[in-house]
Amino acid sequence: MATKDNKEAAGREFPLERVRNIGIMAHIDAGKTTLTERILYYCGVNYKIGEVHEGNATMDWMEQEQERGITITSAATTCKWGNHKINIIDTPGHVDFTAEVERSLRVLDGAVAVFCAVGKVQPQTETVWRQAQTYKVPIVALVNKMDRTGADFDGVVNDIRHKLGATAIPLQIPIGAEGDFQGLIDVIANKAIYFDGDEFGAKMRTEDVPEDMADAREIAFLYIVECLAEVDEEIMELFLEDKMPDTELIKKALRSATIDCSIVPVACASAFKNKGVQPLLDIVVELLPSPLDTCEIQGMDPTSEEPMTRTVGDNEPFAALVFKIMNDPYVGKLTYFRVYSGTASRGMTTYNPRTRKRERLGRLLQMHANSREERDAIYSGDICAAVGLKNVTTGDTICDEGKQIVLESINFPDPVISIAVEPKTSADRDKLYKALGFLSDEDPTFNVKSDEETGQTIISGMGELHLEIILDRLVREFKVESNTGQPQVAYRESIDSAAEANTKFVRQSGGRGQYGHVIITLEPRDRGHGVTVESKVVGGNIPKEYLKPTEQGIREAAVSGVLAGYALTDFHVDIIDGSFHAVDSSEMAFKIAGSMAFKEAARKAGVSILEPIMEVKVTTPDDHMGDIIGDITSRRGAIAEVDADAGDSFTKITANVPLSELFGYATAMRSLSRGRANYSMEPSHFDKVPKAIQEKIVEKE
Repeated sequence: MATKDNKEAAGREFPLERVRNIGIMAHIDAGKTTLTERILYYCGVNYKIGEVHEGNATMDWMEQEQERGITITSAATTCKWGNHKINIIDTPGHVDFTAEVERSLRVLDGAVAVFCAVGKVQPQTETVWRQAQTYKVPIVALVNKMDRTGADFDGVVNDIRHKLGATAIPLQIPIGAEGDFQGLIDVIANKAIYFDGDEFGAKMRTEDVPEDMADAREIAFLYIVECLAEVDEEIMELFLEDKMPDTELIKKALRSATIDCSIVPVACASAFKNKGVQPLLDIVVELLPSPLDTCEIQGMDPTSEEPMTRTVGDNEPFAALVFKIMNDPYVGKLTYFRVYSGTASRGMTTYNPRTRKRERLGRLLQMHANSREERDAIYSGDICAAVGLKNVTTGDTICDEGKQIVLESINFPDPVISIAVEPKTSADRDKLYKALGFLSDEDPTFNVKSDEETGQTIISGMGELHLEIILDRLVREFKVESNTGQPQVAYRESIDSAAEANTKFVRQSGGRGQYGHVIITLEPRDRGHGVTVESKVVGGNIPKEYLKPTEQGIREAAVSGVLAGYALTDFHVDIIDGSFHAVDSSEMAFKIAGSMAFKEAARKAGVSILEPIMEVKVTTPDDHMGDIIGDITSRRGAIAEVDADAGDSFTKITANVPLSELFGYATAMRSLSRGRANYSMEPSHFDKVPKAIQEKIVEKE
């Protein structure tokens, strides 16, 4: 581990080992934002607790969030707990805003996953859990809402083990549940913690473990030791000798196993009733990693693309990752970034390897949701926002020009739903395009493009709610009124079989003509393959300088499709032969020849339309299960799994349903279940549409 002498700048308030970058993540309505509000109160950042249901939560600062009672955009804040600094990002739970979770997890060192004590492991929890595993983010689980009727702490722990495949280790046991939830037992310290009253600022008191819970505490303690013995040699030796490790050794092994993602410590709370928040903060600072625990940051050399590493520390060369762009009405474009190494200072010149341009850091701001605090310098391991960066986008690296590095970027899913949008008046045209440009800069899963044939502006996103929020923001933030068309599905095209094309492009018009001749083979590939083009030309029949334009022509033809104008994907092209003319051949001629050859081969191969299939997870009361399944089937859905163990009298249905059949599904589902069912959906894969529907799509286009 790095030492303080050579790693930390003199102006740093908290040493690196006492910094925590954490995210709060969960299924929608599990209590993430409520928990964050309590953390800010107990850490002394807020002197009044905001409530989601009252629309005054600090972290849900957007009007749309306050009205709907949901988190839409991830909000960052900083607080202090004891002698530690905690940077917190509160992430959305709705699947339409999955990009917000994705980019937050990329720059975090640890996370608190919040579970509803009644709902247990819900569909979106599984999604964010997978995202956390992708980035190898250590997790502490919190079973929240222990005061709710039907709260089941053991049920949630078992769900985490079986449905998420994690080694969940309870460090706390609730004292009572539902209306009798009074406090918790700290298993390792062997103490009971009670919370007097439900009001905020409720006093904590520590007592001995009640006699009737001594056995449960003993069983939980032995389970902790058993699990740690599997990952820690020192504890294993003691365990085999029937000796008990001391508290210090257990905590050291717990921290190591948590950081390795070998185990998931579990705590319990009722954030709304202000119970269990302070002990959770103690677990966060004790077990989750500091920036020093991920001492070497992986990246690559922007020139050679060779792997390289950068060490954490204030005195190292500067390297930071941009993970969010936001337009602030008062200061303009805000660029959020995480400093991995070095120090950022106001007015400093940085370098963007993607654009190969210098960028000057203007004002540096420590963010508290949508309020801000000016800073002169930001140190290694910190998260902040800057004003003044112009040509940066989400996923860019900004670094020291003399010591360049490109950090691992962030991958986002492709949009699956589109609508046409146009300004209500011609005077609003420029304002609309400017506003859409701002919004697409902010959100990597929101795309804007012009349809060349119709001249319409098409906006695409991750779901109906996503686009609804975008249109609402156009009116409220940018004061632009617009008209919209019906939602359209982002179809794709694919070929059915292999084919070959031998195509010449010849034009003679008096002077120098145009000549390009290519022979290609086209083969289908598995779903998700994308587009690959390879040259197998030998003997110089096509000069090297014409191969790239040929490939470009093929790729451009694929983007515009062959059958109905949708992008053609999942194929491989081999350029196998051709010929050229010493005078008439040109890059343009071969580009056109490549495009013509591709279209000819695709028509021979046969083209099918693919539609996006969504994985839909519905949690419904048992007595409405038949109606829900019948409705899914009527929407061309295929039932993948029916899980009857989703809580008291509830069943979870997992199905694959075409997106085109899901417009307005929320209303239909609420009607069928009398408002008691809930659902989530996320893009799963693309599949062929039935022949009858394909004919209608082609006819329509």
